[in-house]
Amino acid sequence: MHVVVTGGGGFLGAHLCEALLRRGDTVWCLDNFSTSSPTNTAHLCDHPRFRPVRADVTAPFDVPAPVHVVAHLASPASPPDYDRLPLETLAVGSQGTENALRLALWHGARFLLASTSEVYGDPATHPQPEEYWGNVNPIGPRSVYDEAKRYAEALASAYRRSRGLDVGIVRIFNTYGPRMRPHDGRVVSTFIRQALEGSPLTIYGDGSQTRSFCYVDDLVRGLTAMADSDRDGPINLGNPCEHTVRELADLVLEAAGSHSRIEYRRLPTDDPTHRQPVIARACEQLGWSPVVSIEEGLERTVAWFADRRRQPDRAPDRGGPAFVKA
Repeated sequence: MHVVVTGGGGFLGAHLCEALLRRGDTVWCLDNFSTSSPTNTAHLCDHPRFRPVRADVTAPFDVPAPVHVVAHLASPASPPDYDRLPLETLAVGSQGTENALRLALWHGARFLLASTSEVYGDPATHPQPEEYWGNVNPIGPRSVYDEAKRYAEALASAYRRSRGLDVGIVRIFNTYGPRMRPHDGRVVSTFIRQALEGSPLTIYGDGSQTRSFCYVDDLVRGLTAMADSDRDGPINLGNPCEHTVRELADLVLEAAGSHSRIEYRRLPTDDPTHRQPVIARACEQLGWSPVVSIEEGLERTVAWFADRRRQPDRAPDRGGPAFVKA
């Protein structure tokens, strides 16, 4: 197949591009690198079926080839990023999503929307099934991301109902693994960086808030399964094994062999107290469930971070030419 991956230079996008190439697809990787780096896909640039395109999806775009799947992953995805880029986050969730939908409609392609568990907000229902409508503060500091993704789901659903577009929506829960940025503000990457530096691990609140952590290889298997299916979703993709943030800190310290101490700070506004997916739909409709334990996943991720610390990144910027149309 020919697959367009928006946000293909990001943490998840780069892994998805790699998986698609590995199975024989041709991949158009679109990214403006506002929160990612061309180094994530530098190792793919000599692949004969990899097409890197430097583009901002909030402007209309096209690719000069047949398209069978449009996987829309483009968006800032961590609090420091969407705090720094609030208007851009809203724009990529709205106009960027519509441009990606129009591309899929023009080519008669399947459209895969990478939504997020953040649409559930600070959930009053636990664990979270897809039927739950969420508890989101529409004007809070996290709202630019939460509401952008909720709007993207509504827009994609409207294209499915009114235009007959083949749409699939997945809601992604906390994902971790190699290629995370050390300073992206996510809890796993932050803890690993601090543990390897010997710095205190910073826990916001008392550490009792919970998250469910899915290793990136498992998550990408879910994305490709959804892309290949005819399911419309939404379907939760995440690991249902729940851990407190304090438990995660201890697991990271063990994986890194670190003796860093724990340091507690004030909990940010609207930080969810619980996050755990119900994955019955994914199991039944996609035949998908995660297989990598958090211990194994953290061991792999810590090893990658440690290797990057030993070998500073000097890969060239090979983002490729742009095909953006005004």
